[in-house]
Amino acid sequence: MKNIRNFCIIAHIDHGKSTLADRLLDVTGTVTSREKKEQLLDSMDLERERGITIKSHAIQMEYMYEGENYILNLIDTPGHVDFSYEVSRSIAACEGALLIVDAAQSIQAQTISNLYLALEHDLEIIPILNKVDLPSANPEEVTDDIVALLGCKPEEVIHASGKTGFGVENILKAIIEKIPAPKGDVNAPLQALIFDSVYNSYRGVETYFRVFNGEIKKGQRIKFMATKNEYNADEVGTLKLTQVAKQSVKAGDVGYLITGVKTAVEIKVGDTITDAANPTQNRIDGFEDVKPMVFAGIYPVDTDEYEELRSSMEKLQLNDASLVFVPESSAALGFGFRCGFLGMLHLEIIQERLEREFDMTVITTVPNVSYHAFSNKHPDVPVLVNNPTDLPEPSKLNRVEEPYIKASIITKSDFIGQVMSLCIEKRGQITNQTYLTPERVELTFEMPLAEIVFDFYDRLKTVSKGYASFDYHPIGMKTSKLVRLDILLNGSVVDALSSLIHADNAYHIGKKMCEKLRQLIPRQQFDIPIQAAIGAKIISRETVKALRKDVTAKCYGGDISRKRKLLEKQKKGKKRMRQIGNVEIPQEAFMAVLKLND
Repeated sequence: MKNIRNFCIIAHIDHGKSTLADRLLDVTGTVTSREKKEQLLDSMDLERERGITIKSHAIQMEYMYEGENYILNLIDTPGHVDFSYEVSRSIAACEGALLIVDAAQSIQAQTISNLYLALEHDLEIIPILNKVDLPSANPEEVTDDIVALLGCKPEEVIHASGKTGFGVENILKAIIEKIPAPKGDVNAPLQALIFDSVYNSYRGVETYFRVFNGEIKKGQRIKFMATKNEYNADEVGTLKLTQVAKQSVKAGDVGYLITGVKTAVEIKVGDTITDAANPTQNRIDGFEDVKPMVFAGIYPVDTDEYEELRSSMEKLQLNDASLVFVPESSAALGFGFRCGFLGMLHLEIIQERLEREFDMTVITTVPNVSYHAFSNKHPDVPVLVNNPTDLPEPSKLNRVEEPYIKASIITKSDFIGQVMSLCIEKRGQITNQTYLTPERVELTFEMPLAEIVFDFYDRLKTVSKGYASFDYHPIGMKTSKLVRLDILLNGSVVDALSSLIHADNAYHIGKKMCEKLRQLIPRQQFDIPIQAAIGAKIISRETVKALRKDVTAKCYGGDISRKRKLLEKQKKGKKRMRQIGNVEIPQEAFMAVLKLND
């Protein structure tokens, strides 16, 4: 066990961690020249297209150092703030972390937040300065930043380049010398942490685990502690580029397990695996529960595909444990699911994966966050409001509380003004301003989560010319003056377009939504009024004009009363059509609400 090292890589998005992982695999000879490709661990099409890591990947390397053979288990992690849950899972399974900082971009907000996650778990941190070969690199200044952040010595920061392979030998040396070997007792009862799982349509659920005590053998009867289910370990092994079956995986090592489980619900990520005959008494903690930040409804385009959508979501949840969903129904869209996501990018990725991996075409409703409503009858009992339609009537409502976050934004000092005005527009209050260097400043705000859900991150990147980095964590609920804005089409409320909005912005947003919908809803044979309402009060109205059929075309000359009679007849027909008329809402209309600022 003394020759095993478990480590993960933490870095901000696009700081070159996947490329550096490629070089580690090359130097240790884990991949042959035939298997080589750029960003080898980013195996999903989506990851390769967007150039981001979405899933954490585990891979085992072997390396000879000073005449001894070492086993290195690398668990790669994503860098985007929306996938921080993946990072927390990887960190729970490791003893050390490589902190990678781009020599051209310096330390970003996500680097700092992931670093704190690692320090909470007492991980050994190895600082690495990546991309030192770039002409725009600024190694001395960035090294000073890392030293100030970690309190290490400047010579401890390893200079490297993922592109050329410079410094990779030094990284491997530091991993072996600095990261402690895993502690654990091979003879103790089995205790292993599940940190990930994947659904394979041929073999069922594949579970990835890290053994803390004891060993897991092929054919052994095992038990999952959270669900209390027992299974036979049909196959165990370690994770090279492909799976390598073994007779047993011992304490300190990382491996995979196949039990023949076909239903996704039976395996919980973060659960403890133990021996059925001789179980351990202690569950492994150090694992946080997922806190969804953004809620949206996902509905099948065709109502018959509801069950199919459910099984697709369950399989996806297995692969992405931060997805939470419960069934719900809507008058406009039929049956579907209310889903919780970690952020807007997460929502986009899930929607894309449902379409690609499961061939499901879905409609997504306007994302929102969950609120606490208090009624006049029970002013101390909060009612959880995930969907705007659950909000009590204004006459019965005492107050509404909404979730607030603490946001830290790191930007160049030239853009402070623009960033501040954006945050104040989003109802943020500045609490702190710290200059990290004369050029870079960290701003801390308290702001409502609802305001950052839609387009905040995109607009932040725009006003800072791409330089600002953003990270946030929840700080609790605060009372706010919120109202429910309903959209009425042809006099009836479309529940999928309702939203909870701060009273000061309601008129402005209602007007914009009506204008946007007028452009998107196709014209019918009758006038369609589009109205925005708060309770019974209409605050804005637009009309989609009717297509006019010329019924008087057949009248040439003659008396005007004949024409009037035909027009009156048409008017009655249109009135009746409007009473029973059904307005089709295109999918773009649901998504347009997100792009009100375009």
